[in-house]
Formats: sequence, structure tokens, C-alpha cells
Amino acid sequence: MADGIAVQPLKSRVSAEEWQTRVELAALYRLVALHGWDDMIFTHISARVPGPEHHFLINPYGWYFEEITASSLVKVDLDGNVVQDTTSFINPAGFTIHSAIHSARDDARFVIHLHTVAGVGVAAQAEGLLPIGQNACLLQHQVAYHGYEGLALNHDERERLVADLGDKPLMLLRNHGTLAVGQTAAAAWVGMFFLERACAQQVAALSGGRDHVLMAPDAAQAETKEQGRGIGFISALAWPGALRLLDRKSPGYDA
Repeated sequence: MADGIAVQPLKSRVSAEEWQTRVELAALYRLVALHGWDDMIFTHISARVPGPEHHFLINPYGWYFEEITASSLVKVDLDGNVVQDTTSFINPAGFTIHSAIHSARDDARFVIHLHTVAGVGVAAQAEGLLPIGQNACLLQHQVAYHGYEGLALNHDERERLVADLGDKPLMLLRNHGTLAVGQTAAAAWVGMFFLERACAQQVAALSGGRDHVLMAPDAAQAETKEQGRGIGFISALAWPGALRLLDRKSPGYDA
């Protein structure tokens, strides 16, 4: 309260569309934390705010993912300027990656970037994602690759990252981590879930050496590739359950 005037909650000061985007983005942060895929205060998930301004939301630097709420998310423009009243600030490396994708891909409303052990492990393997398990076969053809250039602080990298991503929804950033984009929070989440599972399965399978690991037969790979086109339908089924899981185990993200 300042000078006896109560400050209105953020929900009442933004559009209904922005608030819904904030709630869904906060849910993604909480889900990543719940699955143990966070990296302390590092890595990022972002969402473009509906409207012509191309503003996007990202985490306040210094907050753990399990703490993120709809109100705590920071709104920035494509130049990295904070465009809301807040004492929080953002991680410059997160801005570099996410601003590049949001400015180039209208369909990439939600962008998830992680540094998991399994994701970095596979991103560091020369062969990339292998058709070892069903998850990999479902999405192997949807995965792009981007070479490591150090901490993502150089804005010149944005053009190269976008070119490498192309129109694909998933990416392995070499020696760095995983990335998923989606028109919806559900699509981005399910894409990342499948990718992370595929990476964990590959690390497990290769832990005993490469020589005796079976690759899926070519015909099965081709069949699974076609079946993988239904992932959008799967994401719509899985997302409500993911939110119910949060309501039980990590409530308060929608505050």
C-alpha cells in the first residue's frame, strides 16, 4: 500500500488473454520443477503475450521454478526491455534464445529450454538422437540441431539458432541442452516430455556400450514416424491431467 492506496492485483491490470498465458506458462515452470528437470535458477521457459506488440513473458532471474506464479513472470519486448512495473529482472542468456525464436516463429507461442543431465548427455553425442526407443522414433524427424557457441549472450547467435531450428518443434543444442516450441503450452510440454524421455532412454541404453544396442528396424521407424503425427491430439489429452497433478502437488501457480 502506498499513500493509503491499495495496489490492484496484476490479474486485474492485464487482459484476460495475457492472464491465461501467464497461468499456462507458470504451470510449465512448475511441471519442469516437479519432474526434476530444472537447473536451480537457470534455463528458461517463455510465452508470447497475445497482441501486436510481440511482448513475451519469462521468469524473474533468481527465482526457483517451483516458486514461479502467474503474477511473478516478467514481460519484456524483443529488445529485452521490461515493459511492466516490477522490481525483477531477467537473465540475458534467456533473452537471447527466446527473443530469437519469438521474433521468427509465429507458431512458437511457448518455448521451453532445459539443461537436464540426459538432454545434455545426448546433445553431446555426435550421432544425436538415435532410434533406440519408441519415444525417439516418434519424434526423431522433428528434432533440429544447433552447435554450441558458449553462453548465449551474443545476439549474433540468434540468426544462426533460428536458421538451424527452421520449422521444427524440437531442438538439441549441442553440448547445451534441449528445446521445444509449441503453439500451445500443451504442445510444447508434450514435445519436451517425449524428447526428455527419449534422451534418458538413450543414455540408459548406451551406458553399457554401443556395440550391443539395438536400433529400431527401418520399417518400424517409418511406421512410428507416421504415427507420431498424432502428437498434437495426445497433447490435448495429456495437458488437463498435468494441471490436475499440479493442483495436487504444486498448487498456487495460478496466483
